[in-house]
Amino acid sequence: MNTTGKSRIAYDLKTPTGLRMDATKDIGAAATVLLADIFALYLKTKNFHWHMSGPHFRGYHLLLDDQSAEILAMTDPLAERARALGAGTIRSIGDISRRQRLQDNDADFVHPHEMLAELREDNATLVASMRTMHELCDEYGDVATASLLENWIDEGEKRVWFLFETLRGSNG
Repeated sequence: MNTTGKSRIAYDLKTPTGLRMDATKDIGAAATVLLADIFALYLKTKNFHWHMSGPHFRGYHLLLDDQSAEILAMTDPLAERARALGAGTIRSIGDISRRQRLQDNDADFVHPHEMLAELREDNATLVASMRTMHELCDEYGDVATASLLENWIDEGEKRVWFLFETLRGSNG
């Protein structure tokens, strides 16, 4: 160990699986990027939950609390699946920020309808990313990861639907 406390020893993870090495490498990498997006969406959803205001505060606040819990619930199974494949996974907030594809929103004020519209689009983007990863899993015959994704795609589509319906008629 060096003086910064960080180990310089590289470990070969080669966890035994029934999948080819290229499959575990590709799916593990895709899982880690997807996980970064999930964490980014979780934090944005909580950000908007915490900073919600206006006449529909209570309903929107509760909706985003429910959605953020559902999003967070994906993180551990996905990270553990990546590890079961022999891949590394997210290590820090900095690691998430380097990998995420979804954009943060650090604005001091965002109108509630803009919050919900942005989350609707981010959830739709996340669903599209999960579908792409599912195709990769199908290509390699990784039914275990594909099975996780199928449930999360359904949940993501439901989040998009709820956000769409909440904004219906509000010019969102």
